[in-house]
Amino acid sequence: MSFYLLSIVKAVVLIGALMLTLVYIQWVERKVIAHIQGRWGPHRVGPHGLLQPFADILKLLTKEDLIPPQANKFLFLLAPFLAVSLALISVAVIPFGRDVKILGVPVSLQLSDLNIGLLFILAVTSLGVYGIALAGWASNNKYSLYGGLRAAAMDVSYEVPMVISAIAVVFLAGT
Repeated sequence: MSFYLLSIVKAVVLIGALMLTLVYIQWVERKVIAHIQGRWGPHRVGPHGLLQPFADILKLLTKEDLIPPQANKFLFLLAPFLAVSLALISVAVIPFGRDVKILGVPVSLQLSDLNIGLLFILAVTSLGVYGIALAGWASNNKYSLYGGLRAAAMDVSYEVPMVISAIAVVFLAGT
């Protein structure tokens, strides 16, 4: 198996596992919240509502997208793609375990082995702020721009303590 094909297979498996995990974390959250409120929660699609996340995905895909008429359509559609893709790219350097052999081929359980993995994660996730600001700006509405810039400023203010705490861990680990 070639290196590029192996990398593509690992990326597809990683993103698939990540998305499936997030889907069922959302299902568990909805069931717990429903239990707290004395409701049944999702239970109509599949046994115990296990297929409800897929029904939600299907509903989202078939809903009509509302794009403001004055918006820059390309940038308005690019903004969420930019934010999500940058969040998913950061997972590429996280090792999920030791190297394993699959059909006699050694396979590392991460997409890319960087010596500066933590720095890469912090840099790429901080770029996601641009997706939020771009969404507000592309709508060509001053209130959406204010909201996008406010959300971007809030994200930046959360990143500063996160980076400081990550630096403390790197210093303590010595690597």
